[in-house]
Amino acid sequence: MWILRGLFGIAVLTALAWALSENRRRTEWKTVGWGLGLQFAIALLLVKVPLFQQLLAQLNKVVRAVERASHAGGSFVFGYLTGGEAPFQMADGASAAPPLFFFGPLMMLIVVGALSAVLFHFGILQKIVAAFALLLRRTMGLGGAEGVVVAANVFMGQSDAPLLIKPYVAHLGRAGLMCVMTAGMTTISGSLMIVYSAILEPVLPGIVLGHLVVASLISAPAAVMVARLLVPAEPGEVDHETPRLASDTHGVVDALLVGANDGAKVMVNVAVMLVAIIAVVALVNQALAQLPLATPLSLERMLGWILAPAMWLVGVPWSEARAAGELMALKTVFNEFVAYLALAKQDPGALSFHSRLITVYALCGFANFSSIGILAGTLTALCPEHKRTIAALGLKAMVAGTIATLMTGAVIGILIRP
Repeated sequence: MWILRGLFGIAVLTALAWALSENRRRTEWKTVGWGLGLQFAIALLLVKVPLFQQLLAQLNKVVRAVERASHAGGSFVFGYLTGGEAPFQMADGASAAPPLFFFGPLMMLIVVGALSAVLFHFGILQKIVAAFALLLRRTMGLGGAEGVVVAANVFMGQSDAPLLIKPYVAHLGRAGLMCVMTAGMTTISGSLMIVYSAILEPVLPGIVLGHLVVASLISAPAAVMVARLLVPAEPGEVDHETPRLASDTHGVVDALLVGANDGAKVMVNVAVMLVAIIAVVALVNQALAQLPLATPLSLERMLGWILAPAMWLVGVPWSEARAAGELMALKTVFNEFVAYLALAKQDPGALSFHSRLITVYALCGFANFSSIGILAGTLTALCPEHKRTIAALGLKAMVAGTIATLMTGAVIGILIRP
């Protein structure tokens, strides 16, 4: 029964994307078929084949290692604020203070940023991106520049990946720009993947990082498929020239320092964003609480009612759909960081394991209103002559990214038995 509902959900999401198409007569059904096929093939390979299951399980050891490394560096600089021994007596008798969020999970962004830059300096990250881009190009007919950005978005941020094809952005057509923007909306960066795995460990103990990796990987073909449905490519628009990816750092130490600085900037930006967003949500909820209603109203509850049917479509039981819909609403209106924090704090009985798994996949993407501004600013800076096209595609890309991540939730819901 759950398989039929998941397949029905995928069919409805595909039909919705086709209905919103700018030119339904130019629909590339081969691309749609490959998009669906690659999602199931990659997910089956990674979650059902024992060898890959073991590899994904080992990734959680990587998270623990990064956590310990972040704590070692953070405690040397900030002392007990990172969870080290406190210079005073704790009320509960513990010797160590609990780490503050800024000096705990967020501190990992500096370490991950430094490690990513070193991997890029040695060309390791480029080889992985190039291999994945080749797969997308051979199967889904992507242009060289588009394929690189889509593949890079699995590991890099939505504002970083387009920089890899800076000289090629001006040559992208409307469909190419849509593909680049949708990819940025559908995946998350590798650094945040590590942070989210630490936050979500109580939600999916021991397996969360592996599933975040799978979610990001299958989101790539989903993004291409939905982007091509909404904005089909015109004849001769696709350029198959593949950009060369080269590091501009001078030695390992330079790469380490540049990556650490980039990670620190992201850490501060995330902290500032969380303060502002959570404050705004609190203000709105205080205002809604003043309404003369028997049950206090909140922003999450209102949006949860709207998105509950979407979560039911992708496999969440109706009795749990509103709770999952609230999380999806938080992700869409604010961002996935806020949604994952809310999921980690949610009553354990609100969602079953199967529903939590689907929700983790559906939330795994940057599709939210603030991302429209981030992507538009990045691409406009790279190619001012496409400014109007980029602005016009912003909302479409967010809708496409939401459809794509919901689709990945349906895929994993089909493959993992409740």
